[in-house]
Amino acid sequence: MFTASRRTTLALMGTCLLVSTSAFAADTAAWPSKPIHFITPYPPGGSSDIITRFIGDRVSKALGQPVIVENKPGAGAMLGTEYASRQAPDGYSFFVGPTATVAVAPYIRKTTYTWENFVPVAKLSSSYGLISARKDAPFNNYKEFVAAAKANPNKFTFASNGVGSIVHLTGVLLHKQTGIQVTHVPYKGAVESMTDMMGGRIDVMYDPVPAPRVKAGELKGLATTSDQRNPDLPNIPTLKEQGFEVSAPSWFGLFAPKGTPDAIVARMAAEAQKVLAQPGVREQLQLSAMYPDYEGPAEFAKRVRRDANYLKDVIQKEGIKAE
Repeated sequence: MFTASRRTTLALMGTCLLVSTSAFAADTAAWPSKPIHFITPYPPGGSSDIITRFIGDRVSKALGQPVIVENKPGAGAMLGTEYASRQAPDGYSFFVGPTATVAVAPYIRKTTYTWENFVPVAKLSSSYGLISARKDAPFNNYKEFVAAAKANPNKFTFASNGVGSIVHLTGVLLHKQTGIQVTHVPYKGAVESMTDMMGGRIDVMYDPVPAPRVKAGELKGLATTSDQRNPDLPNIPTLKEQGFEVSAPSWFGLFAPKGTPDAIVARMAAEAQKVLAQPGVREQLQLSAMYPDYEGPAEFAKRVRRDANYLKDVIQKEGIKAE
């Protein structure tokens, strides 16, 4: 039997829980009541910064609160990602990042986070992706490149902006899936590798950076890696159009710290979806070789989990470690 004292204690606990729950519900219903922070792990000016500011500005107008962009570059984007994972799950901190920071970095570097430290809110965009080659390469599309590489294992080279980068992994994935052997040559950045490819010292790149050079006819475009052709390079067929059922995930997504209330996640996702459907968004993303590609919380969570497990498996089997 409960004593009077015991019944009183339970009653007080129930009252406290009810008050706490009511207060939490009220706070969630009132969200947002102060500025929201969008964190990007890259410096100003790059693709991540551009999409973060563009989406943030339009979300700010919709929600009636300022969206403050925090650039937290460093340590191969790990600094900003780790910072974002430590923020309070109160609906006032969000993270905007690509596949590389969420689904790759934890498996090639020592990080304090994995994707499970975040709540996937919305997939914002996908990259068109580009496979390009030196102008005098003895192949004109990716199908011909695969045939040449199969006939000449390790004769051809591909460049990346570092071991374990998404560009490197894209090459590894496609070579594995098509059964070819191509020699990897890592560089410090895409500009350096593109310069060497234009000089004939590198055969192939898996990076959208050379797109203007391809458009100008200074390099060859072999394939677009997304499911649709790039409007800026309409004559370059996709991998699928060339008969390759391959996967090289490359997206930007919006995340929240783990524990952020479902109602806030759903509201932010809904606002992001509205933003991506607005006029001018596709044209803005096109400048960074991306296109709007929305997925909501449940669908995006499945994608992140699937891509992370897939990339982790490839990284471990290939023994890839960051420099």
